[in-house]
Formats: sequence, structure tokens, C-alpha cells
Amino acid sequence: MPYKQQIGKLGEQLAEKHLINKGFLIIGRNYRVRGGEIDLICRQGRQYFFIEVKTRTSATFGYPEEALTFFKKRRIKTAILRYLAEQKRPVKWQADLIAIELDKISKKAQLRHYPAIEL
Repeated sequence: MPYKQQIGKLGEQLAEKHLINKGFLIIGRNYRVRGGEIDLICRQGRQYFFIEVKTRTSATFGYPEEALTFFKKRRIKTAILRYLAEQKRPVKWQADLIAIELDKISKKAQLRHYPAIEL
């Protein structure tokens, strides 16, 4: 597996652990449709949460939050709407961002959870 994918997978695992600790139930991972993808799908009570995870090992290319571009948001929204159409029933939902910075030297991670991002 390429290094970039390994970092992304590690970030998703850290985000999943964070969400579970906050009481979320993970119901899907890496949901892909033509035109979009959702990293994690969770539920808390009756509300669905669609989580985008951005992970970086340095600030060379900017902070993880900066990688959530207009085009990426559009792809996430496409995937969310397709997922909801498959459910065939209305549900309350929101999209969140989890930004993770990994420090390779100290082997620590800094995680920031942004609820209800605008798509």
C-alpha cells in the first residue's frame, strides 16, 4: 500500500476510535459511488453523521482543514445524497470534518473535530 494511503488509513482509524469514544455507532466505512466518497458513516441516536477525515504528517502542503476544497465538498455531498436515496426514508443528518496532524517523531496525533460543516 502506498505511503499516502497508509497515512489516510491511519487517520481514519484514529477518527473512528475518537467517534466511538464519543458514543457514535460506526455503520459504514469508505462508501464510494460514482462522483463521490464518504470516509465514515456514523449514527448517534436517530441522526446520521457523514465524516470526512483529512490527515497530514507535515504542514508543507497546508493544514488538513485546507484540503477540504469546494470540489471535495461537492463530491462528499454527492455521495451523501446517493447514500440517503438508498435508505429510502428521510433521516436527520450532518457532515463533519475530522482533521488530524501526525507527528512522526513523537508518534502523537492532534485531532480536531469540526461538526456540521457546510457543503
